[in-house]
Amino acid sequence: MVVPTMAEMMAQGKQPEVLFWVGAAGSYDDRVKKITRAFVKILQQAGVDFAVLGTEESSTGDAAKRAGNEFLFQMQAVTNIEVLNAYEVKTIVTCDPHSFNTLKNEYPGLGGKYKVYHHTQYISKLIKEGRLTIEDENLNGKRLTYHDPCYLGRANDVYESPRELIRRLGVKMTEMKRHKSTALCCGAGGAQMFKEPEKGDKDINVLRTEDALETNPQIIATGCPYCNTMMTDGVKFKEKESQIQVKDIAELIAEANNL
Repeated sequence: MVVPTMAEMMAQGKQPEVLFWVGAAGSYDDRVKKITRAFVKILQQAGVDFAVLGTEESSTGDAAKRAGNEFLFQMQAVTNIEVLNAYEVKTIVTCDPHSFNTLKNEYPGLGGKYKVYHHTQYISKLIKEGRLTIEDENLNGKRLTYHDPCYLGRANDVYESPRELIRRLGVKMTEMKRHKSTALCCGAGGAQMFKEPEKGDKDINVLRTEDALETNPQIIATGCPYCNTMMTDGVKFKEKESQIQVKDIAELIAEANNL
């Protein structure tokens, strides 16, 4: 699987149609790397001309900002913006709603203005343009529920593109009681992912997993690496990992298309 970097593209005098922003989780977390690979396979199947920043990509600064370190956020953001603007990047796609939110809503104020897509939006766009089709046989009839990531759903009103893709998989989808604008957080947002939970009688990810279990799913689908981790931990806590898979929508599409 060969993925060109922006530096390599630039050296050849080429400008890719889209930059794939991998994000920290997609680069370093072994589980999330599978989501990154699945999305790359989808882009390659659709014939998308894309590149990554590679070692020139740094954290968007989302975690620093949410944890209250505005100074560190601005340092990280300005560094990234300088790199992106030097490459004349116009369009960015990412699998991480936190990166999506930060690049789309917070970078413009610091001089970084780009067209930013969440990967579910971009895959929907590829389908509408006739560049990609989704096979509906491989997952046909599987019971599935979808967890809305906070930074995709409530923060950016992106509810339809993930569901539209799920409907194309031929699965039997049941919504959780709390979904779309009333969805419950997985517990990882606002840099909570990187600390121990506060005292209480139940962790948020366990409570959210219970919401999912009520729908009797075989698959819990999500569109965020952090949600994936939290829901996977919740399924393990409930000792259901032999019956229930937690998968990103990109992984499900890659599976459906035998990629």
